[in-house]
Amino acid sequence: MNHPKGSAAYAESVMETVISRNPQEGEFIQAVREVVDSVSIVIDKHPELVRGRILERLVEPERQIMFRVPWTDDKGAVQVNRGFRVQFNSAIGPYKGGLRFHPSVYLGIIKFLGFEQIFKNALTTTPIGGGKGGSDFDPKGKSDAEVMRFCQSFMSELFRHLGPDVDVPAGDIGVGDREIGYLFGQYKKLTNTFSGVLTGKGADWGGSLVRTEATGYGLVYFVSHFLAERGMSWEGLKVVVSGSGNVAIHAAEKAQQLGAKVVALSDSNGYVLDEEGIKLDTVKRLKEVQRKRIKEYAAQHSSAVYDETRGGIWTVPCDVALPCATQNEIDEAAARTLLKNGCKAVGEGANMPSTPEAIAVFLDGGVSFGPAKAANAGGVAVSALEMTQNSMRLNWTFEEVDSRLQGIMKSIYDQCVSVADECGRPGNLVIGANVAGFMKVANAMMAQGVV
Repeated sequence: MNHPKGSAAYAESVMETVISRNPQEGEFIQAVREVVDSVSIVIDKHPELVRGRILERLVEPERQIMFRVPWTDDKGAVQVNRGFRVQFNSAIGPYKGGLRFHPSVYLGIIKFLGFEQIFKNALTTTPIGGGKGGSDFDPKGKSDAEVMRFCQSFMSELFRHLGPDVDVPAGDIGVGDREIGYLFGQYKKLTNTFSGVLTGKGADWGGSLVRTEATGYGLVYFVSHFLAERGMSWEGLKVVVSGSGNVAIHAAEKAQQLGAKVVALSDSNGYVLDEEGIKLDTVKRLKEVQRKRIKEYAAQHSSAVYDETRGGIWTVPCDVALPCATQNEIDEAAARTLLKNGCKAVGEGANMPSTPEAIAVFLDGGVSFGPAKAANAGGVAVSALEMTQNSMRLNWTFEEVDSRLQGIMKSIYDQCVSVADECGRPGNLVIGANVAGFMKVANAMMAQGVV
């Protein structure tokens, strides 16, 4: 039967439980709130989900793993960090989600990311569940040898919880090609197996072409669809991209390839504005080779200026904004500034980069908005394709993987639009993404019983 006080009351009772059990985990509570508020729309139509306590089960991870990570720095001093892996939901496949190495990491961050991953992975139409992991270790300023020793210590505990049919991590903030290599090497040594247990591997040793580009390219492919709905293409559009890591660089790259002018990029210290258009060869050299800060870009290009105003990148007028840095980077004030300056579309390349208040401003203001769990799913989609190639012992061409990625992003967009229409909220891709992902996982959970 339905909840006696209706779906809204039922959803609120679930939220009260989540808040009481996780009082210090603001990001996790925010992520759950968005999903619960969205799916309350369909709860009345599916009383079996209430009887099966699907929401109550979804908000509790199947498994949470915390461990210490001791390692020795180059001076011979012992350092100790915390490691995490949250295996959130395996209803539709093995746990899948990245590892984040950043000082801000704590259990609440990992739970928020793992919860988002459940629905993002479901939307890709590939058979992968939701998980996330990481550490409060900061790779910035560390030598390659220090990063290697940390990664080996981290994997020496985590390996026992992984497997190609159990849990398959990937990279995230602070975990790039270098870290994946060290992690995979240690896993291989400890298990004496060469398997597809990590994605984002090098192309010469089990990786997939397009994986490096996938999240950024997929974001642009997704945004292309709602630009088309407005009768627009990327040609001639002015674009602002926050961040200057892997996602930001490749989002900017694909947008430029499609005719846009990307004028700004950022990092945690500030942003650069180049009205002539960002020169990505310089950015790639600075960030991927020299591992320097984005301010160095302005020192090398007279057309660019550097600004350390926090969040100032969102004051730059643009047609399209692509937040690709971190969670909650666009607040209500920034959203209103973007809207005032003529922004027509926002695509989330980072995980939950817009606050709920900012999202409301975009939706109320007629801005086409692509939520992260749909718009940035290209990375995990190609990770799933990497798993497929590993299982088949085959390597697909760049063109084949890129074509599959474009098809997946089109499918995700179509799901979001169709479900939003069914829910009576046409154009609201937040509700479309949340409900579409939720129903796929919920149906699988119901079929598998109370486990």
